[in-house]
Amino acid sequence: MWNATVRIGPTKKERMLTMASVEECRTALAKLVAQFDEIDEQDRAKHVVERTVSCRISDLDVTFYGRLHHGGLDPFAEQPPPGGKPTDVKLTIVSNDLIALVDGELDLARALLGGRVKVDASFGDLLRLRRLL
Repeated sequence: MWNATVRIGPTKKERMLTMASVEECRTALAKLVAQFDEIDEQDRAKHVVERTVSCRISDLDVTFYGRLHHGGLDPFAEQPPPGGKPTDVKLTIVSNDLIALVDGELDLARALLGGRVKVDASFGDLLRLRRLL
């Protein structure tokens, strides 16, 4: 008797051996925006202040920029915000960890403590983000 297994996409182990593409990271960030939109509007209003956000994917040498506000999280783009002002919240992560984080396979607290995700933000911003995530 023959058994067949059909897989769609790479396994977790295969993803760890290769880095994700820029397009896969773009898709993961779009999914993050959608997840953020699912947060209760009252919780967002209570904990969110307007901030610009950058997410640097270090192994791909690409940075995506977004904006966090009471209404949600704007879609990320590779264009920096106008005016040349530095972003308020800076995330640095490798491509596979970004995808694992968004897919719920990587815990944010463990990733931060293990140095897999680096966040450069004010202490107040870190506390606000923690309450939302």
